[in-house]
Amino acid sequence: MPAEVLAADIVIAATGVPELIKGDWIKKDAVIIDVGISRIETPNGAKIVGDVAFDELGHAMAATPVPGGVGPMTIACLMDNTLIAANAREGRGQDA
Repeated sequence: MPAEVLAADIVIAATGVPELIKGDWIKKDAVIIDVGISRIETPNGAKIVGDVAFDELGHAMAATPVPGGVGPMTIACLMDNTLIAANAREGRGQDA
């Protein structure tokens, strides 16, 4: 898998494995969207991390942080879809 990831301009990580994707798997100026979220234990206590080793991404063009990256967008989309479903159930359009 490292070779496939290294060839990508955009990497969307959603493996469920904490820090599976290492910095040397990512090419210079790639864009990383880390969807994963896991809790790991460290000598300093519990820490929330993604599927990508964020501290190793200095050469990437951009990367979503974990936590605080795609989570807020996920919540916004869930709320939007809930309103769309409620409007549809009441016979109103999406823009109601």
